[in-house]
Amino acid sequence: MQKYRPTASETGIPVLKIKELRQGCCDDNSELCSPNIKSEYIIHDGDVIFSWSGSLLVDFWCGGICGLNQHLFKVMSNKHDKWFYYVWTKHHLDRFIAVAADKATTMGHIKRDELSKAEVLIPNKADYKRIGALLQPIYDLIIANRIENKKLAETRDTLLPKLMSGEIDISEVDYE
Repeated sequence: MQKYRPTASETGIPVLKIKELRQGCCDDNSELCSPNIKSEYIIHDGDVIFSWSGSLLVDFWCGGICGLNQHLFKVMSNKHDKWFYYVWTKHHLDRFIAVAADKATTMGHIKRDELSKAEVLIPNKADYKRIGALLQPIYDLIIANRIENKKLAETRDTLLPKLMSGEIDISEVDYE
């Protein structure tokens, strides 16, 4: 994303790096990129992100719109549902971590060759629908809860200083 810094007339969007993925959000220290990057490099809430270098992990991103940095993949499929490719990426994660640990480099990583070796079993349509009916609502709820938690934390962080300074008076509030 270093090549895609926001111009003076643009409001930049945060760059999603491994640090942000691990902490689940971008912050004031996150780098910014142009919002006019290719759409496939824009990350949205609920996207499945896989860190293939350094700290290998896979998770649902729920930290708002941002730009995808190197060392991260946005996992997606035109054929299969999000729950399916999330579960399979998560399934292979321990093996990917072991492969990365065996590398004689300072920062372990996996190569596309290792990804191509990862086998996926595709169930018949009836089982796929049955499993999806169980898992998709759970993952949707996880994503919705994370987004709601982020909004609640932002509200808290906005209101708390105002309450502490006396800018907002709650002495007349009826708590019952």
